[in-house]
Amino acid sequence: MLIRDSTVPTVNSFAEDVRHGLGRAGQKELPSKYLYDEVGSALFEVISKLPEYGLTRAEERILQQHSADIAGHLADHGMVIELGSGSGRKTRQILEAMAHHKLMTYCPIEISSAALVSCERELDDLAHVSILGFETEYLDGLSQAAAHRKSGEAIIVLFLGSSIGNFDRRPAEEFLRKIRQTIEPGDMLLLGMDLEKPLEQLIHAYDDLLGVTESFNRNLLARINRELGGNFDLTQFEHVAIYNARERRVEMHLRSTETQTVTIDDATYSFQSDETIWTESCHKYRLNEAADMARCADFESVEQWVDTEWQFAENLLVAV
Repeated sequence: MLIRDSTVPTVNSFAEDVRHGLGRAGQKELPSKYLYDEVGSALFEVISKLPEYGLTRAEERILQQHSADIAGHLADHGMVIELGSGSGRKTRQILEAMAHHKLMTYCPIEISSAALVSCERELDDLAHVSILGFETEYLDGLSQAAAHRKSGEAIIVLFLGSSIGNFDRRPAEEFLRKIRQTIEPGDMLLLGMDLEKPLEQLIHAYDDLLGVTESFNRNLLARINRELGGNFDLTQFEHVAIYNARERRVEMHLRSTETQTVTIDDATYSFQSDETIWTESCHKYRLNEAADMARCADFESVEQWVDTEWQFAENLLVAV
């Protein structure tokens, strides 16, 4: 059964974040979490299947090849909490392997109601897994899910894909520290981490030939039009993916192709030609950084599995 706790950002908070991000001096910016409405979540599922975007397949290969090994480490853990479950397709490998050991509770946490529905459909046939979903932000959902822990039950937190890469480096460490503060010693965190790779491969992953990523990015403006009464002309903004070598991250932007003004509700925003809205950051890591980040956040690195075809790492950390 899927139970939603509807504490997702309201229309008012969406409007406030848009007002702040587009009204700021210098670089305009919108939080990447707003990319994932119903349309955005569906488009990202398509992106994950594109030949240029090998990250999802790399993680799936790791989970398929090492699911028994991962489950062996987690034999005593009866609750699985996933931050940003998406469709739940990748998680099936872990849940199936763990369910051989005992009955378990799976708590997907998502701000997208469509993703939660998709996740329930994907995993509803797992007989030994009960699903308790939370439609809320990561840390709020983690706290609420952890409150359902049974006496003596251990927790494994899943933070898969490249989600940690959406944070700047110091905030990423702080986020891991907040996860640690919410769980108990002996609980575990399975952390996905996309690794550095050739520049051309990185750029193509975020700017595919079919233009799906462009549609995913532009949909944020369409969402503002739909939900906040904006009048963005999507044809006057183009998708741009650039690599920031100093920060070791891919940045997604929407570039205004001409000087223009946009109205959202009763506010007007000016754009110069070539001015951009920064919509997402995707930081890339080196192999040793997972252990370093773990130590800073009071975790210990237990195991690391690496896909060499795409250069992606799955890291198993234990709370100390």
